[in-house]
Amino acid sequence: MENKLYVGNLSYSTRDDDLQQQFSQYGQVSSAKVMMDRDTGRSKGFAFVEMGSAADAQSAIQGLNGQTVDGRALVVNLARPREERSGGFGGGGGGYRGGNNRGGY
Repeated sequence: MENKLYVGNLSYSTRDDDLQQQFSQYGQVSSAKVMMDRDTGRSKGFAFVEMGSAADAQSAIQGLNGQTVDGRALVVNLARPREERSGGFGGGGGGYRGGNNRGGY
């Protein structure tokens, strides 16, 4: 996990190939994926880049974090593991509240 990077504050025009090219200056890039909105197809403004090694990842962080690309200062740091989300809508409760709910009586 120490070679997977979070890249934030991207221009909405940035694509996977653009990231691949930028990060390859700092080592081998295993994958580069800009996160896209499922409904609109537009970039969400962040991405994940997986470097070939932890040393390559550190080199990319030092070289690109804070650098201006397409008029925006990039945020580049180690990606954190995805947090588990609770699987509900904030607590429950059903429609039945007790009593005799038989309709027309």
